[in-house]
Amino acid sequence: MRNLAIYGIVAAGFVGYNMMTQADRDSTGAIVSGGDVDAFTMRVGDCFDDTNSIATQDGGEVTSLPGVPCAEPHDNEVYAVIDLNVASFPQGDEMSELAFESCLERFEPFVGLEYESSTLDILTLYPTEDSWKLQNDREVVCALYDMNASKLTGSAKGSGV
Repeated sequence: MRNLAIYGIVAAGFVGYNMMTQADRDSTGAIVSGGDVDAFTMRVGDCFDDTNSIATQDGGEVTSLPGVPCAEPHDNEVYAVIDLNVASFPQGDEMSELAFESCLERFEPFVGLEYESSTLDILTLYPTEDSWKLQNDREVVCALYDMNASKLTGSAKGSGV
């Protein structure tokens, strides 16, 4: 009985900690206070800061990202979320190429300037082979960031930057 009580306290603490560290959204879905955002629930217009997995480009799996209100300085902004429509997991570099090309098509309509002339670059978050198989993950998140490693403030939508 004592062990059950201890497990209950630990579980309640874990739930409480997760609730306290999650980003808050308003009624429109915009992030209004910083915190963790599940990578599977990223939305167009979400802003977030880099993580070690992204910064080192080690190919590691990203499960959550540090969400930030877009009005505050941030590293990245989600400008498209795409469901891939391919029969099987693309092997080798094909997945990263497919993700980049899919995001590239959506860059100019969002920013208002073609990619080649922009000071913004593309960051893609895409399924791993494991998430593809085990979680039916088919989603690519397209985010943009400043190539000069400057923080962004506000949205890049229609900015022509």
